[in-house]
Amino acid sequence: MIALTFSSPDPERLAGFWGGLLGQDVTIDRGAPSLAAPPEVGFGLRFVVGAGEKWGANQMHPDLKPTSVHEQASAVQRALESGARHLDVGQGPDAEHVVLADPDGNELCILEPGGSFLAGCPFFSSLAGDGVAEVGYFWRDALAWNLVWDQDGETAVQAPTGGPKITWGGEPVAPKLGRNRLHLDLTPSAPATIDAEVERLSALGATRVDAGCADGVGMADPGGNEFCVVG
Repeated sequence: MIALTFSSPDPERLAGFWGGLLGQDVTIDRGAPSLAAPPEVGFGLRFVVGAGEKWGANQMHPDLKPTSVHEQASAVQRALESGARHLDVGQGPDAEHVVLADPDGNELCILEPGGSFLAGCPFFSSLAGDGVAEVGYFWRDALAWNLVWDQDGETAVQAPTGGPKITWGGEPVAPKLGRNRLHLDLTPSAPATIDAEVERLSALGATRVDAGCADGVGMADPGGNEFCVVG
């Protein structure tokens, strides 16, 4: 199993924001506010206490893809009314996608409808990451997902059953100056233990690090991005 975890100074507030934006109820998973993974999404969201000042743009951010211009405008309005704000990352006035920051300042994009790359993906269409191809190959093997894009250093993986894609943009990669606010949690498939999963991931190129995992083992992928192996 896989979950996307947000470290936040106010997890309950941030969970409420994302629940409202995605149209999901907030539940409690392993003691943390969470959004369950619907069948078409592929991973749930968890919100845990943490995160100091942002040191720069997050190494990964959610992309939301509406099916119409009306749905895009509605999603932007819903986000702004729930505490988001517009964010200028150099996209320019003619950009058709909308860049926002959630109440904690985490970047997210509400994309324009259309296009083929994310065709068939749900509203939470992708998790866009900053990393070279080696990182994409690692996550392909770590998750046993399909490599659905591999071109000019850019990679993307997707679960065999579909759902959102996780993408990496290739070079250049922005310098990483602190612990990521967003990270992935991996739960070993039965009957594997946490120790066995850590050993497997280490063989794929991960390293053990202090990732602030309250209930698991901290690791980092080949790009230095933290993640947690949890029970």
